[in-house]
Amino acid sequence: MARENSCIEFPCSFPLKVMGLNNELFEPAMRTVFETHVRTGPIAYAKQLSSSGKYVSITAMFTAVNREQLDALYRALNNHELVVMTL
Repeated sequence: MARENSCIEFPCSFPLKVMGLNNELFEPAMRTVFETHVRTGPIAYAKQLSSSGKYVSITAMFTAVNREQLDALYRALNNHELVVMTL
């Protein structure tokens, strides 16, 4: 079902990348945020370090069910103290 004024048709496979400082708290905290907002199936995670090793990115691939879910997820990630950027 498509939402008016949206170029995304839901449900759909959706990749979301989140970046932060490379420390032991970042990955488990991000997994918790994703698992709180994505309850529609499995989430596939990929992790990559920056060339300097100072930052880490986590890409989560999941099934997005609607715009409200994505908006809530982006808000939660962008408001998290460990997050530097989301894409």
